[in-house]
Amino acid sequence: MNYIILDLEATCWKDRNIQKQNEIIEIGAIKINEQGKSLSEFCEFIKPKHNPVLSDFCKELTTITQEEIDAADTYENVIDRFKGWINLNEPYVLCSWGFYDKKQFQKDDELHQLNTEWLKNHISVKHQYAEIKNLNKPIGMGGALKKEKLTLEGTHHRGIDDARNIAKIFKAHFGKWNVK
Repeated sequence: MNYIILDLEATCWKDRNIQKQNEIIEIGAIKINEQGKSLSEFCEFIKPKHNPVLSDFCKELTTITQEEIDAADTYENVIDRFKGWINLNEPYVLCSWGFYDKKQFQKDDELHQLNTEWLKNHISVKHQYAEIKNLNKPIGMGGALKKEKLTLEGTHHRGIDDARNIAKIFKAHFGKWNVK
């Protein structure tokens, strides 16, 4: 069993009333084996289909530049490489901080008329962490890192950096996660 610790960044706007579809612009992921060892990383940018120009808010929040997005590949090509990196023929579970990432993958797959079956094995590390720690409610990744006396490394709201930080929390409680 491989654990795919992932985090996405997507197009975003300061005004939440703007009726535009969020699209994935970065996939960051760490592959951890059944012994709890990090095997490899995946990080790629994606050029959005409908809103390829990032808002100033999005650029500031994620630190992703317009140049990086302009040079990025399409969702179809990147997701194909990502699935190849996961190796869908081996047992795996997708692990993210909450359910947002799975839902965003579903939206982008549907937008590009792709099969969403590969998303079925997923856990929310955020919600299971709250159960493991007997918390009243789930907390943010930063709060969980503090609870574990772990340092937030890299840039928050960057897919690969957040995936690395989630992986640290995941490894701190390796063997306690409820995976099917």
